[in-house]
Amino acid sequence: MNATAHMPGQPAVSLVIGSGSVKCAAAIGVVKALAEEGIAIERVVGCSAGAIFAAVVALGYDAKQCMEVTSRLWTKELTAKRNTMGMLSALAPRLFGFRADSFGLRDDRPKDRLLHQFFGDRRIEDTQIPLHITATDFADGELVDLHHGSIADAIRASVALPFAFAPVRIDGKLLVDGYLADPLPVSVAIKHGARVIIAVGFESPYQERIGSAGRFAFQLSAIMSNNLLKSRFSFHSIAHHSEVIAIIPEFSQRIRLFDTEKVPYIVEEGEKCTRAQMPYLRELLAAEQAAAGTVSGRQ
Repeated sequence: MNATAHMPGQPAVSLVIGSGSVKCAAAIGVVKALAEEGIAIERVVGCSAGAIFAAVVALGYDAKQCMEVTSRLWTKELTAKRNTMGMLSALAPRLFGFRADSFGLRDDRPKDRLLHQFFGDRRIEDTQIPLHITATDFADGELVDLHHGSIADAIRASVALPFAFAPVRIDGKLLVDGYLADPLPVSVAIKHGARVIIAVGFESPYQERIGSAGRFAFQLSAIMSNNLLKSRFSFHSIAHHSEVIAIIPEFSQRIRLFDTEKVPYIVEEGEKCTRAQMPYLRELLAAEQAAAGTVSGRQ
């Protein structure tokens, strides 16, 4: 079923999809469960790989189409080609020159080509459901809310994983992966007035064995991003009045970066987690509608 845009009087939620590589496909199951219950989505926010899924949901794709998009866009081709000049500039910066705005150890072109082939010239402001894609300002680490301009370029910035991909310049700012500012940016939905938020988040996997510098770096990244996820989520839950329902699937199967063959399982787990929260979600939405009716009656 398609995600439905919000109509006046219809119960609706804001959907936030955090970083999590292919595990972000769980959001497809979330959208499916909401659509079958007649709950619309009034706004969608995406971070890092979650930005891809946020974009297709905002464009009105149904669950089957979203799964097809995953298999087309999330492939090993994204990181298969090395950026030789990037490696040389890291090893010998004085000899080859080092530029922060173009440094990455993997060739960006396959990723950029796939995104532009799929999304074409579609713009964020033209989606069926209001869309926000988050990135991180490389200059000061602040979260950047991209809510206009090219969808493909915004996703390029949101998935610009440091060291792997070069930063992306948009509106004069040099941007890197959104997870560095906030792996689950519910603050964007709160800023735009969301009262009930479904936040789909994922903890980064810890390494089973650390036998290389690369795995060592991945372990440190997982520690930092998981702690940031927990601290930011706790802060927003305490400091704001919005109701946030966390959907954080605990997968029994280990899911690696490009395990797209496990997408049906990932989607199923996302749907299962959402249905488990449905009674509470219904209560929240009923309370919101009752409160809105009371305010309307007083006016």
